[in-house]
Amino acid sequence: MTAAVDTADWKADWQEVVDAIGRDFAEGSITWGGDAVERGGIRRYLEPLELDCALHTDPEVARAAGYADVTMPATGVISWTIPAAWTPGQVLFDSAERDAQPVHSAINNADMTLGPRTTGFFGTDIEVDFLRDVVAGERIGRRGKRLVACTPKETGVGRGAFMTWESEIVTGELEVVGRIRIGTYAYVPHAVKEDVS
Repeated sequence: MTAAVDTADWKADWQEVVDAIGRDFAEGSITWGGDAVERGGIRRYLEPLELDCALHTDPEVARAAGYADVTMPATGVISWTIPAAWTPGQVLFDSAERDAQPVHSAINNADMTLGPRTTGFFGTDIEVDFLRDVVAGERIGRRGKRLVACTPKETGVGRGAFMTWESEIVTGELEVVGRIRIGTYAYVPHAVKEDVS
């Protein structure tokens, strides 16, 4: 009996997050990628994949196809929407421990203002709709961070909630070139059981 009451209590802590579905937690602001998309970055992205497409490597072929420059493969676009993790004068890791976590990160839930505090976080899935190709020379970012789903759930790693967030991918001219949905799981890890053997 007690376990059922306990389960209901922890799920109730997520209700204000569930009630916030539809809210843009970024209030329309844009988080810009750390760098503009550039040919060298595209080349380094293509190398380990051996992705041989002239639209990504040959400016003349790309221009003949109607692009201003070589295009970034769609699978790599998200990387250019992530802000720099470190800038001069900042401290990224404040501990020398082996499993030290960064002080701040663009991909965790540290900015979540509602619901219970969580210490565990990971991405679960991602979905992107592209409206057009991104080309070398463009700077892109993510506009908005709208919560579209929140499902509290206990898993093998802890108690938390699966959430889905939606943003627009925009250029420096504020043209929408894609829409992204990212699934996350924010949770409080289960207590580690000591091995008594």
